Amino acid sequence: MPNLTKKASSADNQQESFQEEWLNKIPQKLGFYLTGFVDGEGSFNVSLRQKPDYVIKWQAVLSFNVSQRDITNLVTLKEILGCGIIKKRFDGVYSLDITKPSNIVLRVIPFFRRFPFRSKKAIKNFAIFCKIADLMHKGNHKHIEGLKEIVSIRETLNIGAGRTRKYTEADVLKSLLEKSSETIRQDPI
Repeated sequence: MPNLTKKASSADNQQESFQEEWLNKIPQKLGFYLTGFVDGEGSFNVSLRQKPDYVIKWQAVLSFNVSQRDITNLVTLKEILGCGIIKKRFDGVYSLDITKPSNIVLRVIPFFRRFPFRSKKAIKNFAIFCKIADLMHKGNHKHIEGLKEIVSIRETLNIGAGRTRKYTEADVLKSLLEKSSETIRQDPI
């Protein structure tokens, strides 16, 4: 029987090699230019969606987006990252959106680690986003305690004027407590 650990390590090494090769092909001036653009116009978010068909009834969704009236930089960023969807909003603003977990982990995060932000706000938000992405990559969002941790950390992301949340930490915790008490009531004695 094959050693699955060795295969996983081999696959991980191949992925790291691919990322290194991909990142080294990006001209430094362009990489840092795009990071500066995202610093001013981009956003890292973690949204929450109620999902009745999920065991814990919540889905955490990582998202990176950047918006601009001129589509040029968005097209360039999408080409460099090799992922994402560009949409035109009703107000004429274009938005590059990336929500697929593997694209966040394998493309977005490595790019901004290679071409880091300069502003304190972007550095802080990116670090928080990376911490949540790591927890989700490990599967912590699939159980109550892990989701609670993610939601708590999420409260520190994008602090300031203009931040809105459809679901607050209190909404999620209340729902999770109700879920826990339902489970206890349904357990046979």
